[in-house]
Amino acid sequence: MPVNLLDEPDIQAENRDYHWTLNFGPQHPATHTTLRLVLELEGETILNAIPDIGYLHSGFEKLGEHLNLNQYVTVVDRKNYISPPMNEVAWHNAVEKLLEIEITPRCKYIRVMIGELARISDHLLCTGAAALDLGAFTAFLFAFNLREMIYDIYEEMSGYRFHPGYTRTGGVMFDFTERVTGRIEKFLVTLPKILADMEKLLFRNKIFIERMRGVGVLSKADAMAYCASGPIARASGVTYDLRKDEPYLAYSDFEFDVPYATEGDCYARFHVRMEEMVQSARILRQALDKLPSGPVNVPIADKFPMPDKGTTYGSMEGLIQHFELVMPNRGFQTPKKEVYAAVEGPSGELGYYLICDGTQVAWRTRTRPPAFVHFQLFPHMIKNHMISDIVAVLGSLNIIAAELDR
Repeated sequence: MPVNLLDEPDIQAENRDYHWTLNFGPQHPATHTTLRLVLELEGETILNAIPDIGYLHSGFEKLGEHLNLNQYVTVVDRKNYISPPMNEVAWHNAVEKLLEIEITPRCKYIRVMIGELARISDHLLCTGAAALDLGAFTAFLFAFNLREMIYDIYEEMSGYRFHPGYTRTGGVMFDFTERVTGRIEKFLVTLPKILADMEKLLFRNKIFIERMRGVGVLSKADAMAYCASGPIARASGVTYDLRKDEPYLAYSDFEFDVPYATEGDCYARFHVRMEEMVQSARILRQALDKLPSGPVNVPIADKFPMPDKGTTYGSMEGLIQHFELVMPNRGFQTPKKEVYAAVEGPSGELGYYLICDGTQVAWRTRTRPPAFVHFQLFPHMIKNHMISDIVAVLGSLNIIAAELDR
């Protein structure tokens, strides 16, 4: 083929010859076997990154169209498996908005407490694993030892350690006992010591700081444009928090601050999560001190709650209602309408969109998971960074694969 030697050389084509493609994950330890990134590199500089999801698909949303509004709570537990009770609170918050149920004051406080425990558990894993991915193994152990105390609380309150399935339409499975509140008291005593030790280990560590500061910067404008929420948005100066801006449950009864930063880098996101754990402990302390007495479920006359075993075995009304709720093609009727309700999850806005057709099973169940929204930020945040920065940026986003592939 003849070549015109007078033509200008294609500089871009020449440079493209030095570009190469690299798979990062799903086997890489920092992707936790469930995320894959297809990287376009020039040397070790990242020119483009394409997230590839689909390594943990379980059909969670479709299951919501086959299980009734109480049964599905065991499935929502598995979406963000790092903080299962928060998924339960979000799910039944939407269900009760659909059914126009006002839960009891004691139930509101209990749901606030299990939600804040879930937030702390989620942040402990995020900060601990982010430190581990950068080589700080001891901080990871501190965080996971503290998470074991939260699992002890879950086990005490529900009988289940990892996926409690604790909330019910109109209430919760069991009331809090003195043993549960005693474990929470013990946890609140231990938490500040562990957080202080993690801060001493990490915030005075030159390697950790240099790997995090100025890396993966997300501006306030970009955070809003990409619909970021939670700690990721607040680390970029967006101070939106559903607990303050659209209060639900009993959050208006508590005094707490909304931590935020303006730098928008990995270090700021780490700091925000650390401070959020302190604020969650403040809420837990106030909830324990002001925990109302009374029932945890709405009256069985409302036909919504699952009666406890004492009511089921001790009264004809309880036995009939239990039978009605557990038998197929029976139970309460839902209104024919659609509804969306959201809570402030550990990673941001966690919402459920429901369409019901009059039965106990939703016609359509849709989740608004923060991880799915935030994963789209990664190509924007990692561009022109080095390969070694991937673990820092990815760890700061707290991507939960079961929220991606729901």
